[in-house]
This record gives sequence, structure tokens and C-alpha cells, in this order.
Amino acid sequence: MENSEKKTVKYDKKTALFKAEHYCAYQERAQQEVRNKLYEWGLRPDEVEDNISELITTNYLNEERFAQAYVSGKFNIKKWGKIKIKQALKLKKVPEKMILKALNTIDYDDYLKAILVSAEKKSGLIKESDPYKRRNKLITYLMTKGFENNLIMEVLKDNDLY
Repeated sequence: MENSEKKTVKYDKKTALFKAEHYCAYQERAQQEVRNKLYEWGLRPDEVEDNISELITTNYLNEERFAQAYVSGKFNIKKWGKIKIKQALKLKKVPEKMILKALNTIDYDDYLKAILVSAEKKSGLIKESDPYKRRNKLITYLMTKGFENNLIMEVLKDNDLY
């Protein structure tokens, strides 16, 4: 008989804090990710909030720093647009104010260039002879990457991809 259930390890408050410090030191984390992990380790709500406060005080946990790193990574590496990044950060329960501040760090020219590069790359892969359907597929693809519709149109028109 195989036990398919994952064993959950329970920690006391001090051990959980130590483990959470390592969890946060490994990579930037959102408060909600750490909160979920602490609950997973069997801590009570008051202990979880005490540990979260301690992690913030010792600067292991910094939501603003997390948002900056997340935006930077998703834009520079994954080439996501602002809409998709914003949605992902909202799912991680990052405050709106911090999301907007982090998104404003993306350079406008680099952003337009990312749209163009994605459009040119996808344009070469679309196997559609009807120009209307072709354009529609390209716009849909760029929107799924999280780019804004008005910027997509602007970039496509300026570069004769429309």
C-alpha cells in the first residue's frame, strides 16, 4: 500500500521562523507566499503574524523589493506585458500601490521594443494567408502576453506589421 498523501511537517514558532528566514533568503517572496508556508508548517494565526512581523523587521521580507524583482524578471526574461505582470502580482496579494510603483520601473522604449520583438518573432511563425486573420492572430498573441491593445496597434502600425 502506497501512501500518496504528502506528509506535512509541523514546526514550533522559533523553528518556523528560522526556516522562513532561509525560505526568504533563497529568493524574494511575497508576504502571502510566506504566510501560506507558515500555515503549512502548522503554526497558529497569531504565531504566523508574529513571524511575518519579525521577517519584515529583519528585512528578510520586503514586499516592495519582491514586486520590483518580480516585475524585472517577468519583463526582462519572460517578456510579459504589464497587464499579465499586474494580474500575477494581484494573485500574490501584493498591494496595488506597490504593483504600480514596480511597473513604472519598466522603461517605455524597452517596453515598445519588447512588443515589436515579440510581434516580429510570432509573425514569422503564423501560417495564415488571409491578412485579416493573420493580423488578428498576431494581436491576440500579443494580448495573451499581457501587452496593452493601444500599444500593440501603435507598434504594429509604426513597423508595417499591421
